[in-house]
Parts: sequence; structure tokens; C-alpha cells
Amino acid sequence: MLVTPCHQWHVDHGGRMVDFAGWDMPVQYSTIIEEHQAVRRAAGLFDIAHMGRIYVRGPQADEFLDHLLTNNVLSLSEGQVRYSLITNPDGGILDDVLVYRLAAEMLLVVNASNRLKILNWIEQHRGGFDVEIEDATPSQFMLAIQGPAALEILAPLVSLDLSPMKYYTVAEAEVQGGTGLVSRTGYTGEDGFEIIVAAQHGLDLWQAIIAGGTDGGLLPAGLGCRDTLRLEAAMPLYGHELNEQIDPYTAGLGFAVKLQAGEFIGREALVGAKTNVRRQRIGLQIEGRRIAREGSQLFSADAQIGDVTSGTFSPTLQQSIAMAYADADHTSVGSSLEVEIRGKRVPAVVANLPFYRRDA
Repeated sequence: MLVTPCHQWHVDHGGRMVDFAGWDMPVQYSTIIEEHQAVRRAAGLFDIAHMGRIYVRGPQADEFLDHLLTNNVLSLSEGQVRYSLITNPDGGILDDVLVYRLAAEMLLVVNASNRLKILNWIEQHRGGFDVEIEDATPSQFMLAIQGPAALEILAPLVSLDLSPMKYYTVAEAEVQGGTGLVSRTGYTGEDGFEIIVAAQHGLDLWQAIIAGGTDGGLLPAGLGCRDTLRLEAAMPLYGHELNEQIDPYTAGLGFAVKLQAGEFIGREALVGAKTNVRRQRIGLQIEGRRIAREGSQLFSADAQIGDVTSGTFSPTLQQSIAMAYADADHTSVGSSLEVEIRGKRVPAVVANLPFYRRDA
């Protein structure tokens, strides 16, 4: 399996390691609930070096990505980050990504499970564009520090004044003795930052953040609480809420599709999909403490009208929650449904998304 520069640190500090998309990654160190609450109340530190980092350079880098992505790449200013999707000709989602406009290049951050697929997709479609592609995943390290104390903990290690940084912006800075990229982005529903540095600086940066943040309540955090946090924030996860059979409008991600911005791959199919949404992604609040796992069936009376894609017991809300896809005529907030959990139907109510929203 692939390992990150902090792999031995995770092992030495009690990380329970699992295979995630071919990477040996920590799912938790203490408990998922303890790490989850640390992020909500103070800060959590995540090793996300398994995420793919693909640089696109050359005179037509932005034009090429505008052809590849559903969002408007050409309108990005230097230092902006934008959420987007890569779709196939039928409008199905190949991946959800972040695209960064840097001073002299563009950067795509893609899901670990889709990195090779997206690299192959890029190679298939780069013909006719004057671009150079670099997969920098092996040569770089990436971490996320998330939570209300993230700025205070990180600030002493970065040459940049982080306070004025807006959400979804990125800047180059000196980070713990090396050059890095610092973006105000994350996947938890909290304020925080994601940092990219050279692989050889990764462990030093990780340890410096741990040393400076422990007294402030920071904990190392694994994939387990990353999942519960993103679910509370209603952020979709590829392989659960997103796949090649689901289009952006069904997934509730129409904001990331700019049909008038360019002739991107899948645009023609999405023009039709926008006006023909038959299923929608919804949130569910479920009675009791039982968890509706992926694949649990959703019912209205005796009709099976949907399926759960992700579910958990929310540590923040103390409520069993789930995301699901349901027939469009059963998606109104407040609608009463039932979820089948281990052979028993349990009452559920369609809820507003996100389930959790941090105070401004």
C-alpha cells in the first residue's frame, strides 16, 4: 500500500490503520466521537496526503480545464479556489474536485480513489490543448487543520497573515521553513486550512502543529471523524452520494455547473438533466439511535422510494442522520418517511441540509 510521510508517526501514536483507496491511512487514534468533538470545539489535524494533486501548466491550462470541468474556470482570479465536477458525456460525475488558480499554473485536487481515473481522463482529452500535466501526489504532503482554533494554532508557523484570507482562497507562503500553499478550505463544516508542502517537510510540519496545538485542544484526527463531520455538513462523498450514474442536479450540486460558461464535456446531457430531475439528494432525521447504513431502503407507506447513501449518529446533534436519494415527489422538508434498518422500518423526517452549520 501507499503511505504518506507521516505514516510512521500515525503508527507510533496509536493510529488504527486501514486501507483507503490503496493508502494505509489512520481511521482513528482515540475515538471517533472524541476526535469529532475536538474539531467542533477546538481543532483537529488530518493527514490528507492521499488526495490527488495534479498540476496543469502551459498557455492553455485554463482553457483545457474549462473544457474538462463543469464550473467556470476562465473567470477564476489568481488565488481563488473553486469547487467543480468532472462529468462524462452522459453527465455522470467522474469526480468532484477543487481547482486552484495559482500564479503560473493551475492545480486540481481530486479524490484519492479517483486519481488514476482522472489522470487517464486528462490524457484522453488533452489533445489539441497546449498543456503539461504533472501528478505531484507522491512528491508532496497535504494536511488539513480544521476547527474554531485552527487559525490561532497555525498562524505562528506561516509567514502569511491568515486572518484576512477569505473562504476558498489560496496563497503561497513560508510554512515551517519551507514553501507551501495555504488555502482556506476544508471538508468538515468548520473554519480551517489545507496546506500543501514538499513531502520532505511533511512530518516536521505535522509535528510542529501538534506541538503548538495540543494545549489548545487540538487532536490528530482520522478518516472516521472526517466522515461524521462531512455528513453533518451534508458534503457528498464520492462512491456514496456521487458516482458515474448520478448527475450534478440529482446530487444537488447545480451550483457547480455553469451551462453558459463553456462547452465542457457532458454539457449537452446536463442541459436536459437540469429540467428532468427525477430523484434528489435529501437529508433524513431518523427516530432513535439506530444508524441507517448505505443501501438501507427508504419507504413512503408501502412504496420503496429511495435508498440511503450515508448514515451516522451525529455526535454534535445527538441525532441519527442520513443522506439518501429519493423520488422527487417525496423530498419536501418535513415529509414523513420510513427507513428499513435491519429488517425493521423506522420513522424518519426529511430535513434541511446541511444538518449542521457553524456560527459565522
